[in-house]
Order: sequence, then C-alpha cells, then structure tokens
Amino acid sequence: MYIDFVHPWLLALLPLALLPLLRRRSDTLVFPALAWLPPDPLGHRLGWLWRACAILAMACTVIGLASPGRSGAQLQRFGHGAEALILMDRSTSMDAIIPPKGLAGAAGGLSDGESKNMVARQLLTEFVTKRPDDRFALTTFSTSVMPVAPFSDHNQAVLAGLAAAGIGRGLPNTNMGAALQEAISAFQRRSYSGSRIILIVSDGGAKLDSATQLRIREGLARNRIGLYFIYIRSNSISPNLKEMSEDMAAPAAAHESDEVALHRFFLSLDTPYRFYQADDADAMAAALAEIDRQQNLPLSFFERMPRQDDSATFFIAALCAGALLLACRALQLRSWT
Repeated sequence: MYIDFVHPWLLALLPLALLPLLRRRSDTLVFPALAWLPPDPLGHRLGWLWRACAILAMACTVIGLASPGRSGAQLQRFGHGAEALILMDRSTSMDAIIPPKGLAGAAGGLSDGESKNMVARQLLTEFVTKRPDDRFALTTFSTSVMPVAPFSDHNQAVLAGLAAAGIGRGLPNTNMGAALQEAISAFQRRSYSGSRIILIVSDGGAKLDSATQLRIREGLARNRIGLYFIYIRSNSISPNLKEMSEDMAAPAAAHESDEVALHRFFLSLDTPYRFYQADDADAMAAALAEIDRQQNLPLSFFERMPRQDDSATFFIAALCAGALLLACRALQLRSWT
C-alpha cells in the first residue's frame, strides 16, 4: 500500500500556508515603551495558536485539493472453490441448433431449438452464479483468441462476457493451440492460492504440432493447472470420443480426426485431465454438476482493493482548524475589549 495524489501539482501551493507567520501592519501597536504594558501570557499563547490553526487550515485545504489516497491495498480472503478459466469455443459450428433428442440423435439433421452456444452460455451462467467463492476468468476463441474477463471473485464481468458471447456469429476456424497457450499465460505471475483449472467448452479439436504440444504440456505442469474438456458432439458424423477412449492407447491413425488427435494429446498430459462428452443439454449439465462437486477445495487469495481517497479527512481537518481559528480570534478580541 502506498500514498499517491491525483493532482500532485497542487502541492506546490503548500508554501502559502506559511503566510500567517508574517507580521502584518495591523498587528503593530504603537506604544512609547513596552515596559509599561502588563504581561499577557494568554494573549501570547492565543496568538501562536491562532497562527498554528491558520497554517493547518491552509495546508490541509491544499493537500485535500491534491486528492491524496492509498493504492495497492490487498485483503486476504478465504473460501472453497477453484481458480477457473472458462475457455469457450465461439466458432461458427457452435451456432448450430441442438436437436430435441440430443446433439447426435438426428443422424446429422438439425431441427428447431436452441443453439449449442446458447445452451453452453446458459449452463455456464448457472455454474458461475452458484459458485460465489471461485475466481473466474473468461476467454473465447475461434480464428483468434479473445480474452474477455480477467480473474476476479466479482463474477459480474464473466456473466456479462458470457451474455456478450451470444451476439453475432462466430468465425469458421477453431485455433485451439493458441487458445490454450493464452489460457495458461493467464495463470502466470499469479501466486498459487488453491486448485486451478481450465474448463474447455468446444465441439471441435485440433492437430497440434510438437512445439505447441510441448509449450502446453510444460505450461500446465509449471502452473499446476488441471484440464477439463466438455466436448459437445455435433451430430452422428462427429467422432464419439467416449466410446473411443478405451482405444486411445493404440498408435495414432494416419487420418484421425482433429477431435481424436486433441483428446489423445490431452490423455498424454502429466497433469490432471477430465473428459466429458455432451451429446445433449442434459449431458452438459451433468458434466458441470460433476465439476462443481469435484472443485470444492479450500481456496485463499488476496483481493486487490480499490483506491481509497482521503481528501475528505483533510477537508474535515481544515474545517476544524478554521472553526478553532475563529474561536481563538473571538477570545483575542474579547481580551482586547
């Protein structure tokens, strides 16, 4: 915590507070000999008190106008939950409509209903709302990566970002490699305060090159981040990763899909990885419910407090000094009469 000023240039006026120390011609009393005057210790003390109050009133007024305050204060808070970064796919495929009987129940055909993007946003909004102790961040991605809200325990920004993710249509590509690296970088240079997870919500995959895989693998291990992948299966043509999970130990096929390649890479990670396949909205809700049960560990973190403005304190001090100045002046005038 440190003290700063919004208008520091006004402090140049502080020397004006010494003006009450200067003698005025009206303070001069003409007497042929001071020895004939009786001693006046009360008046002498009141004179110095009057000057001190005047100096204090002027100095506090100048400092108050400079708007002093305290920045950088941090408050340690405790709770149960996790630091969770939501990595949400915003590509064009997420705008597809969910069939009434499930994402894969219509043999590739889509009927009227809610889009995958809408269902994902609704369920994620409920997930964020019911976990007040978590520190959430939100990043969306398609052709490029778009950080939306940084880590905070005030989830209004994340909720607003989820609502904004429903505006317009997404771009055609899914740049999963860049999105994961951006998500990992959000945890860097942050003190470790408890469980950390990246929650991927996507209906696609990616074949990552070896250099990208190495950066992701090292970043997750270095920052102690767990990975959760909610795979929204688009239709019956999309690979069923749940059924293929048992065969992932086999060597990779030459022409395997992007979804299979990404899932295979995630399974090879040294850090915790949990996979959920959502063939319909109920399956996605069940996946988020399980994550909610798992990520309920003790969490401690420091919350950065907003700047505290102390101008009012100096203005009150100036007002009190001015009132005392008037009282001293009234006593001084009464002693003269």
